[in-house]
Formats: sequence, C-alpha cells, structure tokens
Amino acid sequence: MAKKRVKLDLESFSCSICLDVLKEPVTIPCGHSYCINCIKGYWNGEDQKGIHRCPQCRKTFTARPGLVKNTMLADLVEQLKKTGVQAAPADHCYAGAEDVACDFCSGRKLKAIKSCLSCLASYCEKHLQPHYDVAPLRKHKLVEPSQKLQENICSVHDEVMKMFCRTDQKSICYLCSVDEHKGHDTVSAAAERTERQRELEGSRQQIQQRIQDREKDVKLLQQQLEAIHQSADKTEEHSQKIFAELIRLLQKRSSDVKQQIRSQQEAEGSRVKELQKKLEQEITELKRKDAELKQLSHTEDHSQFLHSCPSVSALSESTHSSSIKIRPLRHFEDVTAAVSELRDKLQDILREEGTNISLRVTEVDVLLSESEPTSRADFLKYSSVITLDPNTVNTYLLLSDGNRKVTGMKHHQSYSSHADRFTVYFQVLSKESLTGRCYWEVEKRGRGKVIVAVAYKNISRGGGTKCGFGRNDKSWALDCDRKNYTFWYNKMKTSISGPRSSRVGVYLDHRAGILSFYSVSETMTLLHRVQTTFTQPLYPGVWIWESGATAEFV
Repeated sequence: MAKKRVKLDLESFSCSICLDVLKEPVTIPCGHSYCINCIKGYWNGEDQKGIHRCPQCRKTFTARPGLVKNTMLADLVEQLKKTGVQAAPADHCYAGAEDVACDFCSGRKLKAIKSCLSCLASYCEKHLQPHYDVAPLRKHKLVEPSQKLQENICSVHDEVMKMFCRTDQKSICYLCSVDEHKGHDTVSAAAERTERQRELEGSRQQIQQRIQDREKDVKLLQQQLEAIHQSADKTEEHSQKIFAELIRLLQKRSSDVKQQIRSQQEAEGSRVKELQKKLEQEITELKRKDAELKQLSHTEDHSQFLHSCPSVSALSESTHSSSIKIRPLRHFEDVTAAVSELRDKLQDILREEGTNISLRVTEVDVLLSESEPTSRADFLKYSSVITLDPNTVNTYLLLSDGNRKVTGMKHHQSYSSHADRFTVYFQVLSKESLTGRCYWEVEKRGRGKVIVAVAYKNISRGGGTKCGFGRNDKSWALDCDRKNYTFWYNKMKTSISGPRSSRVGVYLDHRAGILSFYSVSETMTLLHRVQTTFTQPLYPGVWIWESGATAEFV
C-alpha cells in the first residue's frame, strides 16, 4: 500500500504540459507548478496575444509573472526519484484491442515490444529484460510482436514446428518428421527459409526490374504524349498560316479580278458614251437639215426653190452604224464562267487534298502501334550489318576485320586526307546510314573507355568539343566506363545504373524516334531509352578514349 501511495504521489508531481516528472519546478501566482522550460515555452507562444494564462485553471495575468525555482518542490521530487519508484506507465503504453499484449503482465497488460519464437510468448520491456541478461535466454529468437505465435505449435504433438516437409509443403515438428512424415524430404525451417528467401529475392529483383521497365515505359509514353501535343500545336499553327496565306491569295486574286472588271467597265463605258455623243451630234445635224428642207418645201418662188434645192439635196454619209445591237454583259460573261471554273477546280482540289490530309492525320498513331522487341531473339530479327568508314576514322585508330573492328593506337596511322575524317577525337562512323527498325551490338575489349554512339552525317569533324559524340545536337552517345554508364546528348549527361557487360546492344526505330541502349549478357537489360524525332538518317559510331581499347561490331 505504501508503494502504491508513493506512486500516486509521484504522479502528482508531474508537469501537466510535458506529462513528465517536474524538472526545475516553478510555481506561478495561481498555485500551479510546471517545469520552468515548459511554462516559458507555453507563455512565449502567447506573447503575441499580450495575455498570459495558467494552462490548468486558465487564470489570466495582465503582466507576465516572474519565474523563480520552487526549491521545496524540487527537493521533494529528487527524494521521490531516489526511492527508485518509477512513474506509472502512460496510457499509450498499455495494450489496446489491436496491440499484442505482454503475456507476463498482471492486471492491465502493457504492449509487447518483442515476441520470442522459442518461448512462444510476448514481452513488454520490463519482462523482456531477462532475455538480455540470462545467458540461455539470449540464444532465443526475438521478433517483432506477433499475435500468431500459436500457429507455430504442432496441433498433434504440441511441439514447436521447427521443421519443414518439402514433400507435403507444410511446417512440422521434429516428432512429425519421424512419424507420419517419415521418409519425406524434410529440412529445418531455417534452411527452407533461406531457400525461400533466395527465391523471394530473385522474385523481388524481377519485380523491381519490371517496375523500372514500366516506369521507363510510362516516362516514354509521357514524352510521346508531350511530343504529340507539341507536334499538333506546331502543325496546327503552320496549317493555319498556310490557309491564311491561301485566303490572302484568293482575296488578292478577287481584288485583281474586281479591279480588271471595273477598269474594263470604265473603258467600255467611255467608248459607248463617246459613240453616244457622236450619234446625238448627228441627230442634231439631221434635224437641222430636215428643218431646212421643210422650209424649202414651203417656198412658193419656183426660181428660189430651184436655186436652193441642189445645195441641200446632198446628204453626207453617216460615220456610225445604223443597226447597233445591245447585248448586256457581253464583255463579262466569260469572266463569270472563268471564275466559276476556278471555283469548281478549287473545290475538287480541296476535296481531294482534304482526304489526303485526313489520311495523314490518322497515320500519326502508327508510332505507338509497334512495340519494342522484348527478347534478344526478337531484337536480332532487326540485326544490321555495320562496317566502319575509312574516310571518317581518326588517324590514331586502326581498322581491322573487314572494317568491323577499331583499335586505339599510340602512333599516328597513315590515312589519306578526307573532308569526312575526324581530326580532334578518336572517333569513326559507319558506312551504312540507318532508317526504319535496326539493331546492332558492339563488343568492348581492353581497359580503356569506349563510347557507343549514333550521329547524323553532317556532324562536325573538327574544331573543338562540338565534334565529340553526345556533345552536340547531332549525336547521341552512351559512355561505357569501367565503373558506370553515362548518357550524353547536346552536352547534357545522364548518369545510368545497370549491370556491367562487355557488350552493348543498340536498337533504333527511326520512324518512331526511339533509340535504346542495352547491356547484353545472358539477358538484356535496358540502360537508357531516347524518345525524339530524327530528321536525318543515322550512322552508328564509336569513340575510343585510350590506346589498346577496341570496339567491334559483332
């Protein structure tokens, strides 16, 4: 009872803020006590509000109270600590419905921190201590707390099942191995665990490799999606510009035709008006003549009539046709017909080319329809014969084996001068240009570094670092160092993890814009994949860094 009272007294000397035994206790004006650091930290958070409260009774203090150590309370706490009595466990230390309870606790049970596969029991920290202190118990197998310990007991012999029957694929005890499982393939549970663990690790490696492959596929599809969006936006913009240009050309042609029509209208109108004016002048003259003749016809003096008649009898010839026929739009009917004919031709062209454009648009999804090979046998179906071009080889490289093998040399080799020859780095390109789907392998030997690459024909052959494979936007290169892989493009490098191998496989799908590098051994492991748009045929190549290193297209 005394011990219980001490425990209760110790609980009463706990800080209500940190829930631990008081450290450097101070008492504030309302009478409640706290650890000095706890109440300081609590009030520091209230400084911005300008008020200070007691965390327990919520009494408010206008000015922040000064804090002085409560020496009497501190001495009492120290005396209680010296008795060796510990504070009661906090509520979160007791086992709940979902927790594994200590099998040795009496009354309210604490959470177990370990389970013993030898004792088939679970222990809290206090009851587990003998397993650390007692020599025989230190040999027991401790695991994380488990509620399934009884599943390790044989239901027939009530013994721990430390054996495994491979014949029946079940856990058994040692009595089972000499009883109903006699003659079966039995091993210790630890041995079977080791074997299963090895298989498990193998499965995990396969799963992890598949995860990496799928993540790379997802990234590839994301790149493809972005490429589709960019290409669609660019094509739409370009198409709109072309159609706008066509509309502008049609509007200009329409304006030209309109101007021609109006010019012709003005010319023909002027001609008609001029003729109309001359006819009106002729009518006026004829009316005057008619008036003279009428007056002469009424003359009674015969001599005067005969004298004047010869001078008026002569009628001048009309200079204009007396039978003018008017045909409305005679001058513009052909124009209307010609414009209508142009419209019909444009409709036919737009109908035909529109179908062609639609077919081109629907062909875009072909890039996603062809899957990349999955096995080496499938890759070899696209195998390409690669030979190296002597006109491109650096003079410190030696070609051999039908120009399929290249070796780094210490001394200058005798080659004729050629505009295609690499002059700065020890590089060489193939004779063959590649499009479509292709696959080839490069075998590396020697201690020097070898870079496997592809490049456009117009890559620079000299003049600084821009001619190095992967150091420009005209080549893609895999750096095969002795310790790691690095991918290079346009001076940007990407570190790559993967199994080391003397052979590198390269797969190209030129139309789909896919370039993949593989580590080739008993299996093929993807090292890096590129998704882009190739605008020219590609040429395989290698870059030898040191003399003695070789690369062979096998």
